[in-house]
Amino acid sequence: MASRITSGARLCVRASIDRLVCNLSRNRHHNAVTTGVETAAVRRSSDRLLQCYQKQLNRIRSDHQRNHCRRYTTLQDTDTDSLSSIDPYRLLDDDLRDVYTDITRELVLNTNQDELRTIATYYFDGQGKALRPMVAILMAHAINYHMNNNGLDKKQREVAMIAEMIHSASLIHDDVIDQSDFRRGKPSVNALWSHKKVAMAGDYILAVTSMMIARLNHNDVTITLSQIITDLVQGEFMQLGSKETENERFAHYLTKTYRKTASLIANSVKAEAMLAGADDQLVDVSFEYGRNIGLAFQLVDDLLDFVSSKDAMGKPTAADLKLGLATAPVLFACEKYPELNAMIMRRFQEPGDAERAFELVHKSQGLEQTRFLAKKHCLEATRLAGKIAESPYQKSLLVVPDLIVNRMK
Repeated sequence: MASRITSGARLCVRASIDRLVCNLSRNRHHNAVTTGVETAAVRRSSDRLLQCYQKQLNRIRSDHQRNHCRRYTTLQDTDTDSLSSIDPYRLLDDDLRDVYTDITRELVLNTNQDELRTIATYYFDGQGKALRPMVAILMAHAINYHMNNNGLDKKQREVAMIAEMIHSASLIHDDVIDQSDFRRGKPSVNALWSHKKVAMAGDYILAVTSMMIARLNHNDVTITLSQIITDLVQGEFMQLGSKETENERFAHYLTKTYRKTASLIANSVKAEAMLAGADDQLVDVSFEYGRNIGLAFQLVDDLLDFVSSKDAMGKPTAADLKLGLATAPVLFACEKYPELNAMIMRRFQEPGDAERAFELVHKSQGLEQTRFLAKKHCLEATRLAGKIAESPYQKSLLVVPDLIVNRMK
């Protein structure tokens, strides 16, 4: 299967900037655990990684200029017909059908506070995309088939539930931080209850999630899933700040994107592979697949913030600019319109900043470059899925990148 990937896959930057920053984060984390301090050697290694990262960013830009954002009609070349009829959600209908019901049961059973139950379960009404549990269960089935295991293990299904619960807890906390009024086509929790109650409801979901992780009784999986929460908090902190130079900003943005979005998908599918008894190589394949899917998903999400309607997205559009956030389309647009740099530094707070930035992004190649980068990550995810034994679930893993890059909400 891997040999049939389009020639565009050969353009994929396998050591792309976010991966290097991710490795940088891992190196620093490991060093902090073992010594408690960041050594000069690690800092020098960090500098080298960031220099390599910038070279890869330049290559991305160069590829974009040479190919003028070539339109990939599909992520597969000769297997389009065999994959076009595959619907991962339909394939997993039995596994996903009761996910939200089972999550709600966990949250209801662990408290006798009726209002806490109502707030904590508010976003588990089945209106979300369920991308995270879908990808997690797909990977679990695919690895089980690869390993000749029998069916989906109960613990693997619980990992999928845990992934969705952590995600929803982060949405609740985001609603408090961003003072959102609308999400998933309905009033946000923040618009219906007090900030204090909403924040505690988010904490409660994470607390129940922690108990579920403990029940898995697997040390490596516990560490892996706990890393998701650590990354989420760090990513949120990073989002509150900005960097002065263009190079630092893009590295900052992609590291933040990994921590806030991609880490959850990457580490949940990694946990699925661990529970299946996969070897280190297959575990790494799973992690890298999830990482690339997560990065592509967020890149497309940032793009849609500039082009989709409120009705399609289920939340206000151009929201990031109004929150003072410079995402990939803006950062790419800075190359053509340097006046955006000053707006970024003041977080689009002056009158007319958000409107002017929105206009400049559309006048630049920022949206096309963002989609081009998202496609690179999708192509890399496709290549990685090709290393897993062929099965209906593996084929669905090949379809997921196409769903990501072509989604409209």
